[in-house]
Amino acid sequence: MQAAACVWDSSMVECTSLPLPAWADDFNDTMGDFWSGEVIWNQPMAEYTTYRVGGPAEGMAFPCGLNEMALLIQGLRKMDLPWRVIGGGSNILVADEGLQGMTIVLNKGFSKISILREADNRVYVRAQAGCSLARFVSWCMEQGLSGLEFAAGIPGTVGGALRMNAGAWSSDISQVVTAVTIMDGKGYYCVKGRDEVDFSYRSWGEDQEKLAMEGVFLLRRADKGAVKRACRELIARRKLNQPYGKASCGSFFKNPSGIGESAGALIEQAGLKGAQVGNAGVSEKHGNFLLNKGGATAHEMVQLMQLVQSEVKEKFGVFLEPEVKLMGFRL
Repeated sequence: MQAAACVWDSSMVECTSLPLPAWADDFNDTMGDFWSGEVIWNQPMAEYTTYRVGGPAEGMAFPCGLNEMALLIQGLRKMDLPWRVIGGGSNILVADEGLQGMTIVLNKGFSKISILREADNRVYVRAQAGCSLARFVSWCMEQGLSGLEFAAGIPGTVGGALRMNAGAWSSDISQVVTAVTIMDGKGYYCVKGRDEVDFSYRSWGEDQEKLAMEGVFLLRRADKGAVKRACRELIARRKLNQPYGKASCGSFFKNPSGIGESAGALIEQAGLKGAQVGNAGVSEKHGNFLLNKGGATAHEMVQLMQLVQSEVKEKFGVFLEPEVKLMGFRL
């Protein structure tokens, strides 16, 4: 099945200071007959992550729908080429050396929102993986739909939020999603109902190779003004307690289970607020935010992560596991 082609901003051109990867011609020859999406070469990952660090991705592809995505993955497997998928880049840290193979980006071309059906005040809404949470929440505000207020101010995309079961203020994605379209590493996809997905803290329970392509969410009709006020109040609370708008990935470490203390509290009790490695630093406002304070390298960010882990482990016997996914590192 031939999928529709993507059209992207012409300013997204290849970095001419680097040669095309050795596999570029093979990719064009292998994929040219059945995949029409755009590919760009040697793009700095710093432009695609909220940390603003990371070396060049050899190739970047921008599929526009499930069929294009499936064909792309199947072609990459045929070539035995390494690949990975990113969304808004809000939960990844990419090595200074960059990424080999193909980086698949789900963003503007994979970001539709639509109402599927409505009964009484119950509204079922489908959102594609590349839709940013900020846009989804804003759309809900304008539609007068309640249920996603807790996500106001959370960075990232719908796909990442589903995989990470993103949440805040005692609510999370698992409480509002009713179905998820899941694609495996071979390009095959299916729809699973909420009860078939094993959501837990910062996890959806699926294999690492599985991808969340879209979700169906059960929302409720509500007063538009009340929804907007609730979202704005939660964003204001975030700004009071977190380094809002800084170059970060939000909370860096998962909260450890069973000890009654958050990761941020442990970091602060270890005296690490303001700790710095080069231009990477622990926020002085919230201990669980590791910041690029301007010109940090990925190597400095990792060194800071390891410093925090070491100090907290030594003082409290707790190993802090990152929420952030490290890409391209050999640790």
